[in-house]
Amino acid sequence: MLSTQNNQLLMQTNAGTPMGHVMRRYWMPALLAWELPGPDCPPVRVRLLGENLVAFRDSSGRIGLVQASCPHRRASLFWGRNEEDGIRCVYHGWKFNVEGRCTDMPSEPETSNFKDKVSITAYPTEEQGGIIRAYMGPADRRPAPPLFEWTQVTAQHRSVNKVFQESNWLQGLEGGVDSIHVSYLHNNKMQDLNTFTNRVTNALIEVTPTDYGYTYGSVRKLSAEEGNFVKAYHYVMPFTQLRPDAQGKDAMVSGHMWVPVDDEHCMVYNWVYTLGQEPLDEESIYKHGDLAYEIVDVNNGFKSSWNYDNDYGIDREVQRATTYTGIPCDPRVGANLQDRAIQESMGAQCDRENEHLGTSDRAIIMARRMLLQAATTVADGGDPPGVGSSYYKVRSIEYVLPADAQWHEHLAPELFEGAGHTPVLA
Repeated sequence: MLSTQNNQLLMQTNAGTPMGHVMRRYWMPALLAWELPGPDCPPVRVRLLGENLVAFRDSSGRIGLVQASCPHRRASLFWGRNEEDGIRCVYHGWKFNVEGRCTDMPSEPETSNFKDKVSITAYPTEEQGGIIRAYMGPADRRPAPPLFEWTQVTAQHRSVNKVFQESNWLQGLEGGVDSIHVSYLHNNKMQDLNTFTNRVTNALIEVTPTDYGYTYGSVRKLSAEEGNFVKAYHYVMPFTQLRPDAQGKDAMVSGHMWVPVDDEHCMVYNWVYTLGQEPLDEESIYKHGDLAYEIVDVNNGFKSSWNYDNDYGIDREVQRATTYTGIPCDPRVGANLQDRAIQESMGAQCDRENEHLGTSDRAIIMARRMLLQAATTVADGGDPPGVGSSYYKVRSIEYVLPADAQWHEHLAPELFEGAGHTPVLA
């Protein structure tokens, strides 16, 4: 359980809050790159860490992420004209560049220098791996670019999508690092006892801290002859999880980022990339790209058409006979719909003061401790974990290991150094 004070501290990320200060020390995913398809394209609304922003790609291809309100009369720049290397408010013509400087003020006399005294909040951006990120913190503490391995492979070897979730970001993160729920929430073939997570529905959770967060293993004991089924993950501060997706010649790694929109909503970014020489297969690309958007409305804030209002498409007959939840898990949504249904059912902000955690919740407990410590570290003027480059090569992996093998040592070369596979880099 968490005290009410610590629970609120972890959930609140708006400007001026302790966790808000922590979040602003990282590069924040703001939107997908294809949302700004080319120079002078229409601007896009963005809400991030409780701030209303507008993104645009200027005539030179540079990306601007600026406050939504024009400083003149507070009209929204979303309605603005994206032209000639700046966004121009349609109310009175004031124009701003990607750095937030006012470059034109046609409503004032030509002799006026008023425009040189006016600026708007603008955040630096980075575009990589199909995602546009923003840095919203102190300029002198800007961290290294977030060069996860999946952002460095060719576009043919990765796929990424996002979906809006109506809950606080922490509920998403805690659901992600909880590996036990796979045996229940995501048991979509209840009669299939050949699946390791169906055969062994509890696991030993082992967490090892790192300088970027932690790596953790879910160890399921099969039999003395078979050994242990180990799924090894990474948690990279503050909201990224890497999980194994497939191994062998078709090895893939996938993961999620639960990015705070505000204190009651988050945007879930889902990505996958292949470690093999062949491009990502069409099913994986479709699942994480076009197919996802058959049920995610890109024109309505990336909200899913399956939601609380229609009970997330639950089928009670399917629940009785086939899957644990009856909530769909097909190529259009994967397991994310099941996660979202449960996490949103906890309320916009979960009451953790009345929860009861078990031994399988070690990864959740460790994440909370690290986040709380990060808030203290940042308040004292230090740097939180995960702002360096030590996570650039980390991967997640799953294996069946001998019963006496130490998974952390056995899998370390591939977990931390990217050994065993050479992805095709862009």
